Amino acid sequence: MLTPKEKEAIIKKFQVHKDDTGSPEVQIAILTTEIEKVSEHLQEHKKDNHSRRGLLKMVGNRRRLLRYLKAEDEKRWDKLVAKLKLNV
Repeated sequence: MLTPKEKEAIIKKFQVHKDDTGSPEVQIAILTTEIEKVSEHLQEHKKDNHSRRGLLKMVGNRRRLLRYLKAEDEKRWDKLVAKLKLNV
């Protein structure tokens, strides 16, 4: 789980305009950070199936948002994938 300060830093880094908190770019960046944290947790706690299920849901949500962003504006998608260093 992200702390409010971490979340705010991510929002400021990826926001499209000044008051933006819910654009696909921001949502994908937050999900990516949470996915990384849960992945680290699961490497230490291999039998934590509840967290594994949550991880799979987050990955599915991020995949859906990435697909949406690519369909809407491929330039923004390219920029975001490069910035987050995603292998898509």
